[in-house]
Amino acid sequence: MPSITLQLSGPRNPDLGQQAMVLINQLTADVLGKQPQLMATTVQYVADEDWFIAGQPLSATGGSAFHLVISITDETNTKQEKALFLAEVHAGLKRLMPDLHDVSYVHLVDARAAAYGYGGRTQEWRHQQAGV
Repeated sequence: MPSITLQLSGPRNPDLGQQAMVLINQLTADVLGKQPQLMATTVQYVADEDWFIAGQPLSATGGSAFHLVISITDETNTKQEKALFLAEVHAGLKRLMPDLHDVSYVHLVDARAAAYGYGGRTQEWRHQQAGV
């Protein structure tokens, strides 16, 4: 049930946004084992003149970048799954954005089950209701 926010550098590009969302959601399901019907994804765009790497705007240096933040319930994925996810996301977005800067980040936020949820219920509550 991840909450997913993907920021892409450059002007709004609905085709790129759609392709990137599909890629991220597919990897989130395949690598992290999350349920697609519970994914909420937001794609945002940041102008190149407002995206800085090493103090220089992309409008001056060229290239593109992304910043991905996904909230997942703590202790539901292994370190290996997370490492594979980061590698696959970067490789996949590099295929979509060939001029991708290496300083593009993925942040998997391990949220405590008692402090995270949807539909007015915490993940801890759902865990307890499942009798696990």
